[in-house]
Amino acid sequence: MALATQAKAGLTTLPPDREILGERLAKSQMSFEYRPHAPGDQNYLFVLENEQNNTILGTCGIAAKIGGYQPHWTYELKYQTFKSESLKTEKEVPYLQIKTNHNGPSEIGTLFLAPEARGGPWGRFLSLVRFSFIAAYPECFEHEVIAEMRGRIDDQHRSVFWEALGRHFFEMDFQQADRLSMRNKHIIAELMPTHPIYVPLLPKQAQTVIGKVHPDTEPALRLLQQEGFQFTGEVDIFEAGPVMSCKCTQLRSVREAKIKTIVTIFDDTEQVKDTIIANPNDFKNFCSSLGKVVELEHGVAVSKSTLTQLNLEIGSNLLYLPLRPKD
Repeated sequence: MALATQAKAGLTTLPPDREILGERLAKSQMSFEYRPHAPGDQNYLFVLENEQNNTILGTCGIAAKIGGYQPHWTYELKYQTFKSESLKTEKEVPYLQIKTNHNGPSEIGTLFLAPEARGGPWGRFLSLVRFSFIAAYPECFEHEVIAEMRGRIDDQHRSVFWEALGRHFFEMDFQQADRLSMRNKHIIAELMPTHPIYVPLLPKQAQTVIGKVHPDTEPALRLLQQEGFQFTGEVDIFEAGPVMSCKCTQLRSVREAKIKTIVTIFDDTEQVKDTIIANPNDFKNFCSSLGKVVELEHGVAVSKSTLTQLNLEIGSNLLYLPLRPKD
């Protein structure tokens, strides 16, 4: 709740609603209880903890699969060409076509870092820790992963795109409609138009925000692009934020992740580049941190504090990957 009350409008998967957050936490606990053989209705929620004072500084999550009982809805940005032989003219007009997916990919989301933890490595770590989990348990996720980026929302919870389009069919404000859709996506099928929406017919302000991210989301977008994500041509139906996508095997973090055996420890003072490290041996109690890893001929060396922090021992497997791309 403390994190949710700090998040600005538009981070709809982290609403300041105790009941909804409680449901999400319960769902996450059930998802971590058993390691599945294939992706299903699991929803994994992570928190970033400062162990020195036991405070929660951030959160992020992964949905193993979207669609299914609750379909996944987006607007697909398409183009139609209009020609006139008599006028010798041709014009390509963009339009939005609602799209329903009942057999969707995996999805990352709910990324939020407390303001006091920003400016260091923790924002990047919090985002990439989800990919370390995918690298550890690839069979639990679909071959493709998407990210719905937060669109242009102002500090008063208003979306010019929603005001120009969605409000005419829902007759409620953006925040209320988005929160309702979290629990019941069928209202989208009941109320949203299925016919094409020609973009030039929307107000100019609404046109300019289609596929654009919230200013606070730009660093997260750049990070995902470094990891291999690309724009899919689809946008969120409420505030038109872009949907980004990447094959799991093509994710930079997944490609560069390694799992090796811990064969010895080294002194904490040794200067080695910070690395994302994780314990891949315990699905239910998966944990990860930033640490130092020394690659040896027959395994790796880590610090004694790493063993304690991640509940590891000599002979355990360790998953690790670079915090940043090599170039």
